[in-house]
Amino acid sequence: MSLIVDFAESVVVRGGESEVIGQAPTTIRLLADSSSTGGALSTQRVTLTDGADGARPHHHANAAELFYILDGTAQLLSGDQIVTAQTGDLVVVPPGTAHAFAAAPGLNADILIVITPGVERFEYFRHLERIAHGRVPPESLLGVQELYDTYFHDSAAWNALRPRPGK
Repeated sequence: MSLIVDFAESVVVRGGESEVIGQAPTTIRLLADSSSTGGALSTQRVTLTDGADGARPHHHANAAELFYILDGTAQLLSGDQIVTAQTGDLVVVPPGTAHAFAAAPGLNADILIVITPGVERFEYFRHLERIAHGRVPPESLLGVQELYDTYFHDSAAWNALRPRPGK
């Protein structure tokens, strides 16, 4: 498989220039979308405080997802395996493999996430923000799974580790 990309100049995103979605306990910094990297990758930085959830179980049919722990401790689902990753650890999930992530209970995690090949993800995160503010229902994500190459799953391993409130 070859990665065909179409961008000729370096992509530089200054720390203070990135769009920020959300606020503690979950903050997402949108760094580079697929359109700015010629399809090579898309990347964001997710900061989770006090054991906050990042993403529920899902998979990407056409992309791998890389998680680099900049600081703190995260729990990650990869297939049926639960991985506890700490500062400096790297986890790469292959296409088609169910995964999820969160800060470990009571702890913080600062995570650099890279999806390759790139998928336009910025609008996906904006959609999540609209859900968080009650502007669209959570079920609205079901209709855009293919658009964002994000397909949701149920995971007994993740549910046992991170039960949803009220379930």
